[in-house]
Amino acid sequence: MTEENLYQACQRYPLLIVISGPSGVGKDTIARRLIELRPDDFYFVVTATTRPPRAGEVHGRDYFFVSTDDFARMIENDELLEYAVVYNDYKGVPKQQIRDALASGRDVIMRVDVQGAAKIRQLIPNAIFVFLMTESEEELVRRLRERKSETAEGLSLRIATARQEMRRIHEFDYCVINAEGAQETAVRQILSIIEAAHCRVHQEPITL
Repeated sequence: MTEENLYQACQRYPLLIVISGPSGVGKDTIARRLIELRPDDFYFVVTATTRPPRAGEVHGRDYFFVSTDDFARMIENDELLEYAVVYNDYKGVPKQQIRDALASGRDVIMRVDVQGAAKIRQLIPNAIFVFLMTESEEELVRRLRERKSETAEGLSLRIATARQEMRRIHEFDYCVINAEGAQETAVRQILSIIEAAHCRVHQEPITL
């Protein structure tokens, strides 16, 4: 290997980090904390959704809350990296903000549901996939119940779906436990994963 090839083998490229897992594991909270700690290094992808905002959620920060017609237009114009129906509402990831963030040299952090992560792996296999989970199923159910944002039927569906999603953990590169009261531990572990990924030999740029 020539000297030029040696240096090319250590080339650093911006990463795409996909944080996924069942509802209630704290995907949003962990992703936001990563951005708070490293605002110049990370970009948080804002997902578009047709569901109404929950209490405290802000358009453009937590999600892009759009109408069904607007979401259909985004699909027709091929503006979404992936999209799916999640609990009777559409969710999708706009492509352009990812391209812009990667072009700026920042690592891109996405939080998506498990089926969205599977689609992204098909499209971008060299992304980093992190499965976030609670320390136990009982803790996951407790968090979902404490949201109090669902009907009884909706909560039962969310719990059943979460149990199915847990079985797909083998599809991910890493597993991080976001235990109650130990959020900073989970954040540090993900930061370590990102640093290690940047030190891999023969990295490849993310392309959309």
